[in-house]
Amino acid sequence: MNIAVKLARSVKSRGAQLAYGEPIVADGITVIPVAFVAYGFGGGGTAESVGGGGGGGASIPLGVYVVANGGVRFIPNLIALVAVGAPVVIAAGIALSKILRSLR
Repeated sequence: MNIAVKLARSVKSRGAQLAYGEPIVADGITVIPVAFVAYGFGGGGTAESVGGGGGGGASIPLGVYVVANGGVRFIPNLIALVAVGAPVVIAAGIALSKILRSLR
């Protein structure tokens, strides 16, 4: 079995554990970190076993769940939301301006 298949199987078995961190308890409050996790692996080769492969991943901290006083609330990581959201807003603005120009 090649290394790409081994890595893919090990990540698959972790599931949601990759997105949710270990709960942290202090002063009766539980905090559970949440992240967006993405990864990919690939490889290729010939019948003569000549080839290569690679992989990569990213993790963006989205925020935390806070469990306190009998309730649960989500506190977002605003820096990550702005960092991820700004390019989307810019791209949407550029696309909208091009659409409006073409309608003239």
